[in-house]
Amino acid sequence: MDKITLGTKNVSIEFPGVKALSNVDFEIETGKIHAVLGANGAGKSTLMKVLAGSNPDYTGDVLYNGKVVELRKPVAAKELGIQIVYQEVDMALIPSLSVAENVMFNHLVMNMGHKQFVDWGQIQRDAKEVLKRLNIDIDVSQLVGNLSLAQKQMVLIARAIQSTCNFLILDEPTAPLSDTETEELFRVCQHLVATENLAVIFISHRLHEVLQICNSYTVMRNGEIVDNSLITPETTTKEIVEKMLGRSFEENFPKEIVDIGGKALEVEHLSEAEGNVNDVSFYVRRGEIVGIAGLVGAGKSELCKTLFGALKKSAGTIKFDGKELKIKTPSDAVKYRMALVPEERRKEGVLVSETVDFNLSAACLGKFCKMSFINKGKTAENASHFVKSLGIKTPSIYQLVRNLSGGNQQKVVVGKWLAADCDVYIFDEPTKGVDVGAKAEIFKLINEIAKDNNCVIYASCENSEILSITDRTYVMFDGKIMAELETAKTCEDEIMHYAVGGTEAYVAS
Repeated sequence: MDKITLGTKNVSIEFPGVKALSNVDFEIETGKIHAVLGANGAGKSTLMKVLAGSNPDYTGDVLYNGKVVELRKPVAAKELGIQIVYQEVDMALIPSLSVAENVMFNHLVMNMGHKQFVDWGQIQRDAKEVLKRLNIDIDVSQLVGNLSLAQKQMVLIARAIQSTCNFLILDEPTAPLSDTETEELFRVCQHLVATENLAVIFISHRLHEVLQICNSYTVMRNGEIVDNSLITPETTTKEIVEKMLGRSFEENFPKEIVDIGGKALEVEHLSEAEGNVNDVSFYVRRGEIVGIAGLVGAGKSELCKTLFGALKKSAGTIKFDGKELKIKTPSDAVKYRMALVPEERRKEGVLVSETVDFNLSAACLGKFCKMSFINKGKTAENASHFVKSLGIKTPSIYQLVRNLSGGNQQKVVVGKWLAADCDVYIFDEPTKGVDVGAKAEIFKLINEIAKDNNCVIYASCENSEILSITDRTYVMFDGKIMAELETAKTCEDEIMHYAVGGTEAYVAS
């Protein structure tokens, strides 16, 4: 099959106060899986949006098979077979429509405006054919809102290849997936490359996955390309990280020793109304970071949301300093000085269409109000303090949060709660979609929160993170706690033993 190339020549783009891309020369050809890597804010998503027609204000040239093309609108990119699947799958799908309608959405919108009647039977048959090309078996008549995250992602990929697809851009595709679901995604990618001669451009911070699936990679830093390399058996994650950061990197995050006080937060026999959390009991002491480990779907996020009142509690008690907390809604949790940094930061953690200034005061607006008026000077002072202390990279406190990198968005989420001065901080997958440099900064920040005599809950499916930052760890499986472990005396194998449902005591092999 003939190869098709896609690339850029001297492409630059500027946002207010930031040069996001600087004279970027990039090229990819069909028949390959190629990674684009870099720290948050390096420019990789900006470059991909140029190729997808979503960043029309670029200078320089985009080249398709060596010829200059204008990609100023998404429709222009789609006509050339350039499709992008963004990280937040829920934002791209319509949950109240069926799988078939979501798969065929572009066709319905672009091609059927002139028709009075839609052949829904044909729409379902066409959707089944597209999913068959992926070797995926999903009932096309069910509502997308009822699917798992992994299935939703497959629906988006099916939508992308339903029309012409020569270049498939996947932005952090494995972030919400379990290991099994990730393997299935990789199978689909390899199947598409082999059978349909397209190129997959893979953006990820999970470098071990990049080494597993990709043929080659590009590293970006500060809006420029600093390296293009083939992936060989000798390629290591450490050398890629050092290219990303421009300096040597220590792979482990040493846990800072903090004085731990007495029991403060006590959770007894907690259950969630939908059955995702079942009879969970644990405690957190002042100054302690307690890990909640487990695979995707184990109930970690549901536990965090139940504690915070975002999901309905059906049984159990939550106490702080011996006093029972009556938490029915998130506003109740906030009154009890609890904070939640959620997994889906763009959907639940920040107001992306608001400014950094507004977001950093959103959890405690009362502090900045006189009668019903907000003191803009005080919110600006508060925002400037946290931008400086947290190292939030933004040209202005009045920058919209949607224009920040993922790591900086996460710092805004944390800063919002620091301004509220809480006693209990719940972190649910706080490093999801965050590069290794920003991850180290977030770990340092969480350590500082614990040092201030606060209780910290850290939920993650990344066992290396649990081992790096926590003092004790509870392992969840199927909504239940399977084991309580002293982090310094455990290992990844023991965590995994209980995370997959092991009930007998772990014995090291």
